[in-house]
Amino acid sequence: MTSVIRRLMPHLPRGLLLALLLALAGCGSIGDKYGIKIPSGPRGKAVTAALEEIGTPYVYGGSKPGRALDCSGLTQYVHRKAGIKIPRVSTDQKVKAQPVKLSKVKPGDLIFFRVKGDSHVGVVVDRTRFVHASSGADEVQLARFTDAFWRQHTTGAGTYFR
Repeated sequence: MTSVIRRLMPHLPRGLLLALLLALAGCGSIGDKYGIKIPSGPRGKAVTAALEEIGTPYVYGGSKPGRALDCSGLTQYVHRKAGIKIPRVSTDQKVKAQPVKLSKVKPGDLIFFRVKGDSHVGVVVDRTRFVHASSGADEVQLARFTDAFWRQHTTGAGTYFR
């Protein structure tokens, strides 16, 4: 690719060359944007769907991807994208998931929390990070479950993947 660009450089107007380079720079995957290696198969579909929702507004009871999500609406949606049906509510998601040790979580697994008496859930995307719909941040965001706050509030992890 680089050799093709070098050969074309003398023949392209500067503005067109800049536009071409900017377009090529945006060709990375959503995983590249966040420094996350997307796994193959259903887990990869779940992780991709979760990352694509970053920035979506948090709305209590929300289940509309790209428009309004709460934590369990997000996790239900990303699992549906992976071809897996899970319960709508975070407490039910925890009860029905196959428990997983925190040291063994994989991308696509769920991680559960208790914050100010409320249940909360997010989707694991790599060894230390998860995507969740945060009422505090008013949007879906990427966070580290290894941070002190989340470690202190973690109640477990689970999976629906086989």
